[in-house]
Amino acid sequence: MAVLEIRNLHVSVNTDEGKKEILTGVDLTIKAGETHAIMGPNGSGKSTLSYAVAGHPKYEVTEGEVLLDGENVLEMSVDERARAGLFLAMQYPTEVPGVSMSNFLRTAATAVRGEAPKLRTWVKEVRSAMSDLDIDSAFAERSVNEGFSGGEKKRHEILQLALLNPKVAILDETDSGLDVDALRVVSEGVNRYRASGEVGVLLITHYTRILKHITPDFVHVFAGGRIVESGGAELAAKLEDEGYERFTGRQEAASL
Repeated sequence: MAVLEIRNLHVSVNTDEGKKEILTGVDLTIKAGETHAIMGPNGSGKSTLSYAVAGHPKYEVTEGEVLLDGENVLEMSVDERARAGLFLAMQYPTEVPGVSMSNFLRTAATAVRGEAPKLRTWVKEVRSAMSDLDIDSAFAERSVNEGFSGGEKKRHEILQLALLNPKVAILDETDSGLDVDALRVVSEGVNRYRASGEVGVLLITHYTRILKHITPDFVHVFAGGRIVESGGAELAAKLEDEGYERFTGRQEAASL
């Protein structure tokens, strides 16, 4: 059973004014079968947490550790983290001109699974996953995310999630830019992934609307680069009503 442990994580970035600490001591444990939602205002460090765990070179871990099933993730390269079972759905998915979705997905699956999937089986697997997410099969031959709408990019992130089946998925504001229909489809994709009960999810969001489709086991409030309060799903409803003012000292709504 997968366990991701984040212990006293401090992360800094270099700015024009010098090094700036963004994460100031994050402690969080995500076990298989659990969905954790992190909510918080802009600039609180939510996305920094996701990128630091995934291994983005911009973010320097200055203290703490990240363990996946007892193995030190911070000593792994980005591709090693993916093969170990970590997955990041990005808030702003990158366009990769000249690389088709079909080639990208099969190459990624080969790297994660340790062997190339048999072509006939793979084609059926991809078609089924695309159908579940209402993705036109013609998209398989288009370049990765090139010319895609925001909703299409987010659906393709969840397509990768379905095909790679990681131990722990970090979803960084997967709901941003989605209309009502796309939000429903993406949420259903995440719920299918969760259904086995053998995986963990860290869902980063500003708003409660996705949590009406994906029920979290735990909700954490992020402010000032760390978790300042935790609770159950009811905490999200409280944030929707009250916003983040009591954590930040300024008025900022939790929902639109």
